[in-house]
Amino acid sequence: MKTAIHPNYVEAHVRCTCGNEFTTRATKSDLHVEVCSNCHPFYTGRQKLIDTGGRVERFQRRVAKGRLRNARAGAQQQQPEDPK
Repeated sequence: MKTAIHPNYVEAHVRCTCGNEFTTRATKSDLHVEVCSNCHPFYTGRQKLIDTGGRVERFQRRVAKGRLRNARAGAQQQQPEDPK
């Protein structure tokens, strides 16, 4: 086995958006997670809609921007050139 290629594991303090905090071991000392075992629908038996960090809104903005860009490109192609 090669030496000095493995990461150093340290005690990590994990914080969830639901407020749950616990300690584990990881390569980073401080972790922030969006879903943990206390709030995940699989473990709780409750279903809830999780919009992680506005991903849905970000996707909708990106799609709208693409449609606007395509509409502008289509409008430029349809304009006849002015012969001089």
